[in-house]
Amino acid sequence: MSTHPKRYEILLVPTHVLDRGGAAVADSAVRTAVVERTGRSGESGYPIYEGHGVVADIDPGTLTVEALLVDGRELDYGLVALVREASAG
Repeated sequence: MSTHPKRYEILLVPTHVLDRGGAAVADSAVRTAVVERTGRSGESGYPIYEGHGVVADIDPGTLTVEALLVDGRELDYGLVALVREASAG
């Protein structure tokens, strides 16, 4: 039985927002997606999560996105993917 979370929320945020003082980074996301564990592992060795046009290998220990495709393409320059546990529901 896997101890990896079933789902995460991925936030795509412009890099300039990451150091914006007290502003909430989540409020500045240009796109969000709730992704669910597929049961497969990616080339990185971490679990693959998919949903809403996003496919990501996520390290559950550090909440780091190790690989990411958005609508089948790599992430545009100037954007960073952040991960947080998805709210229940």
